[in-house]
Amino acid sequence: MEGYDLIGDVHGCGATLAALLEKLGYHQRGGVYRHPRRKAIFLGDLIDRGPRIRLAVTIVRRMVEEGEAHMVMGNHEYNALAYCHPAPRQLGREWLREHSPRHNRIIKETLDQYRDHPAEWDETLAWFMEIPLYLDFDAFRVVHACWDQELIDALERECPRGIIDEPFLCQSVESDTLAYRVLDRLTRGVHLPLPPGVEIHSGDGFTRRSFRAHFWAREPHTWGDVIFQPDNLPDDLEARELAANERARLPHYGLDQPPLFIGHYWCEGIPALPTANIACLDYSAVKFGRLVAYRWSGERRLDANHFVWVRVPQEEAARPRPWEIDFD
Repeated sequence: MEGYDLIGDVHGCGATLAALLEKLGYHQRGGVYRHPRRKAIFLGDLIDRGPRIRLAVTIVRRMVEEGEAHMVMGNHEYNALAYCHPAPRQLGREWLREHSPRHNRIIKETLDQYRDHPAEWDETLAWFMEIPLYLDFDAFRVVHACWDQELIDALERECPRGIIDEPFLCQSVESDTLAYRVLDRLTRGVHLPLPPGVEIHSGDGFTRRSFRAHFWAREPHTWGDVIFQPDNLPDDLEARELAANERARLPHYGLDQPPLFIGHYWCEGIPALPTANIACLDYSAVKFGRLVAYRWSGERRLDANHFVWVRVPQEEAARPRPWEIDFD
């Protein structure tokens, strides 16, 4: 083993994923992408939005089941599990995740692409339940959105190896439970609410009343010190002072801790490192950005030269189409 190739949010860009794996030196043998000296680690959010969701899931699932890759759960896998799971009677609704217009829109592409393959979708949901929420290899760590050691320790006591069970999933939709705090923090990160009446109208068509904050600023003072998303804060809110309760919600991942790999945050442009020991690998592939990998080979201090990516072109004819892929 030379090391690991960590790959960011795929969001249904299955053909692009195949092209990236080929670029990294993985090749199909027996229907599984393999590398002679490395393994892949996927940072979650395989599904939703993109044109080849089933292909993306098939590639990754086969790699994981054959021991060629690992994966952590993203918020979109969690959302799918809750969306498709009947709610306990005491909740007073039909599904764990309500089938609201917003939620319907997010999962629409996934359900459309699996509509003629219901058994495959059921198997995919069952596989999602086997995916851990985090990976700690001692030398480096992986989580979809935010590493919160206190919550990870609590999760480990309830669900060894970070793999949730059905009772934990059911508890996760009730905001006063440990399950809710764990799933929310590890797969969605920290969200700070905007002032009443203030909204962000995102490029993906959603209206948001909070913003995504990062967790590695040592002594943040303002909202601008912690915002981590493509959408700017309206007006002069970047200069707004962090309140004591807001600062208390932010865990801190220090430079003395092992390298950490995350996705989730819709970065844009050329991949860069926010700190010397943290790499975000979500570069908006499904928004015609980049599907990004980081080639880790044991280094304690990360190196931006180790990023590898494939662009996702808007022109249909220019999109990667590896002809050898035929999993249907």
